[in-house]
Amino acid sequence: MMGWRGRVGILVPPGNPTLEPELGLLMPPGCSFHFTRMAASGVTGSLQGQEERNRQQIESLAAATALLAAVNPGVVALAHTSTSYTLGRVGEASLVARMEAAHPFRFTTAFAAILVALQALGINRVAFGAPYAADTTEAGAALLREHGIEVASVCSLPGVRNIYDETAERAYRLGRMADHPNADAIVLSGVGMPTLSTLARLERDTGKPVLSATSALAWHVTRLIGCREPIAGYGRLLGTA
Repeated sequence: MMGWRGRVGILVPPGNPTLEPELGLLMPPGCSFHFTRMAASGVTGSLQGQEERNRQQIESLAAATALLAAVNPGVVALAHTSTSYTLGRVGEASLVARMEAAHPFRFTTAFAAILVALQALGINRVAFGAPYAADTTEAGAALLREHGIEVASVCSLPGVRNIYDETAERAYRLGRMADHPNADAIVLSGVGMPTLSTLARLERDTGKPVLSATSALAWHVTRLIGCREPIAGYGRLLGTA
């Protein structure tokens, strides 16, 4: 039986080509990830119109989550950090409550996974980077602060035309640009930019824990289904049982 240790449902932005292959690298034996795409119109991955696409995705969440319910997951996760910025702290808490009231499984988000991961690592001061427009990145930093996380620096990756065209090399550059002497860790937002292959290298070069929305999401959801198996090669967070 697939997913004999536990199944995870993932809600993916419609044009994201990155998340499924990256999460596939982080699936512990006996666990299974199952994906459904949210609905949104416009140019996927573009910085223009992102707020409107976020709102369209929020409107599609109930139907998409109901589709994932058919595979009997132990948890379903909203895998899109900027949608959490649109929801805000109160809106996200309300969404989670509605989804968990409607279904017999846990519901979480990639942004919530970052918060839980930081708590597990004992980190309260971060450098924050994202491949978003400056105002969207600032919204992410503001939401971290609202949850009690001190943000030592904020960096938007320059020159982004489409998030889904970004590379691991550019993710590495973003981490180095975002880093700050007062930060105890580096957080890279955005599950559309490939980050996994850069995390361990960034940790070696900066001497700090580095986590991305994707690594935090995988770490969090597998623990929610009771799987605590370490996965080596992708940074301190995933490598710790």
